Amino acid sequence: MTTAHTTRIQVETPTLPQGWTIGRPELADGARLWRLARDSEVLDVNSSYSYLLWCRDFADTSAVVRTADGEAVGFVTGYLRPDAPGTLLVWQVAVDAAYRGLGLAGALLDALARRAAGAHGIDAVETTITPGNTASERLFGAFARRHGAQVARTVLFPAAAFPGDAHEPEVLHRIAPLTF
Repeated sequence: MTTAHTTRIQVETPTLPQGWTIGRPELADGARLWRLARDSEVLDVNSSYSYLLWCRDFADTSAVVRTADGEAVGFVTGYLRPDAPGTLLVWQVAVDAAYRGLGLAGALLDALARRAAGAHGIDAVETTITPGNTASERLFGAFARRHGAQVARTVLFPAAAFPGDAHEPEVLHRIAPLTF
């Protein structure tokens, strides 16, 4: 009898520069998050009002990375899926261009997922990624490997679901089960 074995490899979480922190966003961060999203030149930019609401209403399922002097230089926003409370949906991830390449996006995802697992018992992360967004594919693929999870992909919103013809399909990436 042959038994299939799955090997889970845990990769170390990216580390922050000394004195930097990851925590919940505060209402005062809303404008900065909006600017980071706008300046990313790849994210769909929501209204500045929505980032203020996000910092107020979804701070528990979002995270901000701050430099040693307190400047917010990156964020991840998310929420618990109402019909799947064990699932954290990651809405947006952005890092200031001057600080990319330091592993901040991975550190943000890891910190938020650990916090959400402790507070809400999540065991899955979902996000959507448009075809060809290799940076996001790499980020979430590495996250899955660090947490011993598989990635299942399905088209969540086809291009035809969006008004006009300027939006690519959004492919759902379900990362589960997570280990911490």
